[in-house]
Amino acid sequence: MASGILGQSAPSATSYTTIYTVPSTTYAVANISIANRESTSMTVRVALTSDSTPTNAEFIEYETTIPGYGVLERTGISMESGKRIVVYISNADASVSVYGIEQSTV
Repeated sequence: MASGILGQSAPSATSYTTIYTVPSTTYAVANISIANRESTSMTVRVALTSDSTPTNAEFIEYETTIPGYGVLERTGISMESGKRIVVYISNADASVSVYGIEQSTV
């Protein structure tokens, strides 16, 4: 069982990046923080998905604007085994952290 930081990345621009995947026989409660390190705004997409490329139904944020030096946070996300947190960012000046707790289901 892990707790604390579950995944971190400074993703490339305009591509889907998996930040965290819930391990098998585990569920997780996760929080997502996306910090814009640039003075200009950026847009982000966040999805909870079973694959590296989300379907339309899996987005929890879509083309959401984060102002310059701003932060987007989503908390208390309950996820089952195998689910991924995937992000897409309009430029490469973002830091993404997923933190929370994992619990074994066996």
